[in-house]
Amino acid sequence: MKEYIDRQVEQRQRAWEAAKALLDTAAAEKRDLTSEEEASYKKMNDELNERAARIEALKADAEREAKIEAATRDIMGQVRTEKVPAFDADVIRSMARGETRSYTFEQRDVVKTSTGAPVPTSFYNQVIEQARLVGPMLETSTTLRTAGGENLQIPSQAGWSTAAITGEGTAISESDPTFNSFITLSAYKYSFLVQLSRELIDDSGVDILAFLATQTGNALGFKVNNDLTIGTGTNQPNGIVTAAGSGVTGTASGPTFTADNLIDLAYSLDGAARRLPGVGWMMNTQSLGVVRKLKDNNGAYIFSPALADGNDRVLSYPVFENPAMASNASATKSVIFGHLPSYYVRMAGGLRLDRSDDYAFNADLVTFRASMRVDGNLPVTSHVKFYKNANS
Repeated sequence: MKEYIDRQVEQRQRAWEAAKALLDTAAAEKRDLTSEEEASYKKMNDELNERAARIEALKADAEREAKIEAATRDIMGQVRTEKVPAFDADVIRSMARGETRSYTFEQRDVVKTSTGAPVPTSFYNQVIEQARLVGPMLETSTTLRTAGGENLQIPSQAGWSTAAITGEGTAISESDPTFNSFITLSAYKYSFLVQLSRELIDDSGVDILAFLATQTGNALGFKVNNDLTIGTGTNQPNGIVTAAGSGVTGTASGPTFTADNLIDLAYSLDGAARRLPGVGWMMNTQSLGVVRKLKDNNGAYIFSPALADGNDRVLSYPVFENPAMASNASATKSVIFGHLPSYYVRMAGGLRLDRSDDYAFNADLVTFRASMRVDGNLPVTSHVKFYKNANS
């Protein structure tokens, strides 16, 4: 598996070099791409995206296989003293048969040093894996998990104390650090229903677990990621773009950002914040396509494709593609840069799945209800800055 992944990475790198060569040729001849070259460049970009998706899928498969093998070895050595489901998959099947009516799936925390730990892959983890396909906010943010949904207040610093030279025998002046008002995280409920026919459930060839995981992941994941990105803060989370500080505004010459704009955005952050682990870019696929063509004043591309860590890079910082970000257009906040873990996501409880045989009894449908309670905000707004396109 590793050799195949490495080969995909190598082929993606070759595709990027070919795309750069095409752009460099047009730049050297001081002309735009011809229609044929534009089609070739688009094909190369599509290959970059396809190989990136394939690499991520292969890595996920390899990790999942390792976890299953480890979990199987662990379970084989255990003797169960009571009849409980071995996996959350068994819980789902039990609910499908009507034996279990309600269940809250536990989220198991795993530290970074425990790669390959013998922990079974649960239904909850499958859903989050699906949710990340529609946005990175649950991956890049700091997640606080609480049992209940009561208001959670987070303090944050607004300013530092100020030191000064003090003369001999002169009273030392006081300078206290200042704090922002509390950031309060509540727990907005995201939920939806999915109904399965009795015939579908009774069909032994149907993978109920995979079906529900896909539906739940896409429905909850897409909406939660959207609100954690651009939510207004009124009756919904305060999205990271909404809360971010102002970094750079484009010039009046047009809505498209330049390499200099992104360089200025990166260095609008305090040097200490820029050195924190987890600093990176966030933009959608349309903006990422623009970035791939940009060069600095030395003629070097500011974009570089993913290699070992799986993330493409802009100006040496990882870039996270987020479909909820605004496209590169007039007066939009199309790019953010900063310490992405400074955005806090609060999850109250776990993902909850309930079953009812009565809700649609007359149609002989079994109804499943999925719900998730989430909120988010950025306590220190100077840690993340946005680029705003000019009006045009």
